[in-house]
Amino acid sequence: MDNISLVLQSLISGISIGCVYGLIGIGFCVIYNASGIVNFAQGAFVMIGGMATSVLMTDFQLPYAAAAIGAIIIAGIVGAAVERLVVRPLWNRNVAIFVMILATLAAQIVIERMAYILVGDQPKTLPPVSDLPPMMLGGVAVNIQSLWILASSLIIIAALNVFFKTSRTGKAMRAVSINAEAAVLQGIPVSRMLTLAFVISAMLGAIAGILLTPTQYTAFNVGVPFAISGFIAAIIGGFGRPLGAFIGGIALGVIQSMAILELGAGFKNVAALSLLLLFLFFRPSGLLGSTR
Repeated sequence: MDNISLVLQSLISGISIGCVYGLIGIGFCVIYNASGIVNFAQGAFVMIGGMATSVLMTDFQLPYAAAAIGAIIIAGIVGAAVERLVVRPLWNRNVAIFVMILATLAAQIVIERMAYILVGDQPKTLPPVSDLPPMMLGGVAVNIQSLWILASSLIIIAALNVFFKTSRTGKAMRAVSINAEAAVLQGIPVSRMLTLAFVISAMLGAIAGILLTPTQYTAFNVGVPFAISGFIAAIIGGFGRPLGAFIGGIALGVIQSMAILELGAGFKNVAALSLLLLFLFFRPSGLLGSTR
């Protein structure tokens, strides 16, 4: 394979993993917009998506689609539990945001330990969504799973855009993100919107995990690296801007793939953190954030 084909292959791989980072980053943005909290338990939902789907398929013999839907529901329930049991008591006591952020990190660790107890430490994977062979474009092989990831991500982005702009619930969540006190005066149940934000965020993380697991393994301890990647994607795009987080995720995935191609796998995280530092130094508001 010539150099151009290698670069194109890495580019396709980077876009694929970048879409997953983008979905995780959007999960960060949904919660941040509703509460101002950075939810570092987001990576746990990615783990739950892949892990629960695998367990439901192998241990309970559910079909692929039913297992995936079940995993997304489980993640949503866990997300609601994190909000109700961890975040809500602190929120009601008006503690500092920093304390709530640390609490979500602790929740991430607890969820990982529970997964270890319930499922064990053996890595798990999922079969590809379809058994079709890779699509050849010139000298470049395009994995069908990568196309599934890209298509699913675009559909989810479009659905979220419609939800937030046209539905009453979506508009209420946007109102809370703009001014929570004014939203209360308008009769919007802010606490319910916060719970819903955690549920949506958890489900987005689970979908990301389900899409990604056929291309690599999942285990009880994979959540933190994905949480960090999603957080970086959100920073690059402009924290609190879902579309920016998605674009930031793709940029991060491409940068990492090119770093692996040129420098080796050991420089994957170096490239990600270097990109984060560049944005923090020169454009802290992100790609779509205001320059003010």
